Amino acid sequence: MRIVELLEKSKALLEGHFILSSGLHSPNYLQCALMLQYPWMAEEAGALLAKELKDFKADLVASPALGGIVIGQEVGRALKLRAIFGERPELKMVFRRGFEVKEGERVIVVEDVVTTGKSTKEIIEIVKEAKGIPVAVGCLVFRGKENPFDLPLKYLWKVEFPIYNPEVCPLCQKGIPPVKPGSRK
Repeated sequence: MRIVELLEKSKALLEGHFILSSGLHSPNYLQCALMLQYPWMAEEAGALLAKELKDFKADLVASPALGGIVIGQEVGRALKLRAIFGERPELKMVFRRGFEVKEGERVIVVEDVVTTGKSTKEIIEIVKEAKGIPVAVGCLVFRGKENPFDLPLKYLWKVEFPIYNPEVCPLCQKGIPPVKPGSRK
């Protein structure tokens, strides 16, 4: 699978004890930024994901900051669509910097990794608030068991790394200190 080759080549597949952005713990972490730092890999990954999303006939790609920005841009490039991102300057995700979703625009939401889908759901909500029409979600890697969205979900790799609630995390019980490598506080 090409996406796995790209992630391995860029050393984006990490092992240790990690706190995911969802708050759950895992012995595995995907730091897609390590792959996306190479523009030629980002472009290829974006083109691969765009092939999965092209039939949704979208007008716009929207992504959550920070992890979704680069891959959203690359999917937008491949589909020849505008690519915008939402960010969380306070507690609520918003579009800033003059970004807007026009009423009736069909929007694909793109993220690097989806586990619980929290950030992606926030983007879906602000697209709806702007009277846009979310039509699909795309991600490089889906770490979940079932699609957490009421939209079609397209991904390049589905993987189920172990995840634990902090209260029952065997890595915590072994005294291995966790690392929080994600972008959400």
